[in-house]
Amino acid sequence: MEILKHNFGTTGLKVFPLGFGAGHIGGDEISDKETAALLNSILDMGINLIDTARGYGRSEERIGKFISKRRDEYVLSTKIGYGIPGYTDWTYDCIIAGVDEALRLMQTDHIDIVHLHSCQIGTLQYGEVIDALNKTIESGKVKIAAYSGENQELEFAVRSGRFGSVQTSVNIMDQRGIDNILQEAKSMGMGVIAKRPLANVPWQFNEQPFGDYSEQYWLRWKKMNLDFGIDWNEIALRFAIYTNVVDCAIVGSSNIEHLKNDIDIISKGPLPKEIYYKLRTSFKFNDDNWVGQI
Repeated sequence: MEILKHNFGTTGLKVFPLGFGAGHIGGDEISDKETAALLNSILDMGINLIDTARGYGRSEERIGKFISKRRDEYVLSTKIGYGIPGYTDWTYDCIIAGVDEALRLMQTDHIDIVHLHSCQIGTLQYGEVIDALNKTIESGKVKIAAYSGENQELEFAVRSGRFGSVQTSVNIMDQRGIDNILQEAKSMGMGVIAKRPLANVPWQFNEQPFGDYSEQYWLRWKKMNLDFGIDWNEIALRFAIYTNVVDCAIVGSSNIEHLKNDIDIISKGPLPKEIYYKLRTSFKFNDDNWVGQI
């Protein structure tokens, strides 16, 4: 099956349905040489949305260093709001400075999508960070103001009418937004990026992984108690990619072969309807305050 690019809401951007989450290139676990090869291979494969954040170590710097010369080949997404020396986090000036620093690090004159990164509801309601982000759009530095987060903050962001896209968890064990707030977002023409499509891979653990990032998802997965005889990575990825409110699902990896395999998986198309239906109904039946995971 040919994999076609998706419209990113009504923003005018077109995105490959699988995006690259660039958290894995922020640390010393991967060398500069390996990072350069990985990023260029990603673009060569047709993946054209790269998502990073201020908090991802050297990720922004390495994107600028290794693929800024190919800037017209990808949609660039980052997340800001904190961590700028000399500025108080989550203030108007910090947002302005955060965009400028991201531009400098990524060696570009514009960023396609800039998210406020999981800031709290009170900060959003106060509004100055949204004002600042929209000021960067007026100056041509940013194309789309966005919000990355969950639950009441995500609902506020969508319903405020002040953002062009959102990024939020969408996976087998995190489905609450699919039928409500994300449908609203799509009806408003917003782009939607799904994070954690593999739900932090809880099926890698035979027993409850206490304290692990995937522990909550592991508990949900066990309660849903489903078995389709298909690899869970494949089920999860096809579920997220082809859920109708999702324009792009981002996967992070430092292994290019894993990403090639992910493309092979999504080339199979949507899950069979009966499997997709069981995944949806099982979540709803077992949902015990299963809020979005930040």
